[in-house]
Amino acid sequence: MDAREYLEILHVAEKLKDTLDKIDEACYLSEFCDVFYVEDKNVVLVHWKKYCELEEYRKPLECALKVIREHPGCNYVADTRDGFKDNPIDTQWVAECFMPKAKEYGCRIIYFIIDKNNSLKEELEGQEKDSSELLEFRYVYGMDEIGLRR
Repeated sequence: MDAREYLEILHVAEKLKDTLDKIDEACYLSEFCDVFYVEDKNVVLVHWKKYCELEEYRKPLECALKVIREHPGCNYVADTRDGFKDNPIDTQWVAECFMPKAKEYGCRIIYFIIDKNNSLKEELEGQEKDSSELLEFRYVYGMDEIGLRR
């Protein structure tokens, strides 16, 4: 690792620390995914860590729906930088169940935190295409790009 890479890692760690300091409530923690409510941005943050499917994929999203329902105007943030391509059955569940319920409970915007290469571009654009009539989608590189609570 050269000095530039080391400084970049320190910068990312500092931003992560700032985000973690603002997290008010850990809602769900597992080896696959963590879910947090971030009050100052009124968002539910879902951080995907490794591949999962079916029940292990849906549990954190059901938790996120609960958070959206409990906090009026709460939006959804998926940190996909450590993400993976979904099982097609789960992709269908997101379009048919998760997105409509998120809208019903008051979510207006789905944020995808992406890596520099947007390695899940096709997957995320597919989710957007399936639900763009329900919700607005935005692609960002970090929590600092997500609008403050209004």
